[in-house]
Amino acid sequence: MIRRNKYLNLLIKNRDNGFPKVITGIRRCGKSYLLKEIYKTYLLENSVNENDILILELDDDRNILYRDPLVLGEYVRKFCAGKKKCYVFLDEVQKIFPIINPALTEGKHIPAKKDDEQIISFVDVILGLSREKNIDLYVTGSNSKMLSSDIITEFRDKAVNIQLKPLSFEEFSEYKGGSKTDALLEYMQFGGLPLAVLKSESEKKDYLKNLFEMTYFKDIIERNKLKKTSSLDELCNLISSLTGQLINAEKIANTFQSVKKEKINKLTVEKYIGYFIDSFLIQEAKRYDLKGRTEIGALRKYYFLDTGLRNARLNFAFPDEGQMLENIVYNELIYNGYSVNIGTFDTVTKDKNGKSVRKTSEVDFFAKRGTNQFYIQVCASLADTTTRAREVRPFLQLNDQVRKIIVTGQNVNENLDENGFVIIGAIDFLLRFIK
Repeated sequence: MIRRNKYLNLLIKNRDNGFPKVITGIRRCGKSYLLKEIYKTYLLENSVNENDILILELDDDRNILYRDPLVLGEYVRKFCAGKKKCYVFLDEVQKIFPIINPALTEGKHIPAKKDDEQIISFVDVILGLSREKNIDLYVTGSNSKMLSSDIITEFRDKAVNIQLKPLSFEEFSEYKGGSKTDALLEYMQFGGLPLAVLKSESEKKDYLKNLFEMTYFKDIIERNKLKKTSSLDELCNLISSLTGQLINAEKIANTFQSVKKEKINKLTVEKYIGYFIDSFLIQEAKRYDLKGRTEIGALRKYYFLDTGLRNARLNFAFPDEGQMLENIVYNELIYNGYSVNIGTFDTVTKDKNGKSVRKTSEVDFFAKRGTNQFYIQVCASLADTTTRAREVRPFLQLNDQVRKIIVTGQNVNENLDENGFVIIGAIDFLLRFIK
């Protein structure tokens, strides 16, 4: 069993709190497994009777009747009647179809159409069940209806959202065992989707490419009712190749036109990027003025939730170690509870004619968690003196007390350079330093 202790502890913390626990996240990251295997095992080991646990897999044809929200609500209440406490797991709740309020249809259960207003949906039945004193409710889903990052807004402040991610590097390396260096190299290339981790190298590649094409893209297309998908596909490839680079919609549109010789509207680019973010495929990192202490500008960096998916989009042809290490550092900072921005600041220097010239410099990440604040530069290696000078330069220009860290792909112990900046190997940084 692959351990997911962080998420198990979140479920334990929110157990019996009176709110439904809505588990969202990218497909195939282990939402159903977390509930039906890991959390169920915990409950059974902590004095919960198996007869007090109800698991309804709504994608099973034997449970097709319960896709009607009112029929589902009635069944769950009947199962839990007379019991002190029931733990109810509703899996694949996107299968629940909305119906028109039977009060308006002479008691008949009629499926609702898109524009119908007086409807009863899976949100209503989940909120209704969660108000029952003897029901502790847990919900997952696996397509765009439940993957959407805005799903929790439908519950407003009446649910606990647990966003599940692929395996962190700590989870991955713990499961793999052996050399941490080998684990990091594998993690960079193939990521941490649980089912991919269990496969051979050739199987990983096929699995990740097919998963992206046949599952993630299908979800986005269905959710947003897209007809023409070639631009979406090419745009995703372009973002994959520009991982960790400052870009905006206009720049992408121009690059798209120069590379693909096709025009794409800036607004279309923004809309498509929104689809990728909304489905948890990519995450957006905004720029932050390190001197003005505010978020600025339209330029952004985009990082994939899973490096294996990013590489799959490029057919594993360009597994750039520096890009992937930066992507992993960003993901792990977020996973460990940091808020993360791209650090930027302006300096003014004189050119050879004595004229003042304003220059914008950048730090890969400005990370904050509580009172901890770090400036972080990420690079594959510091062996080259030119690379070392480039990574250190922004730190030398920043005259403040924020701790300055260079994370390198080299396997080195934490140490200080001549400027007092921390130099640390990626493995030590990911598994110890940011915990």
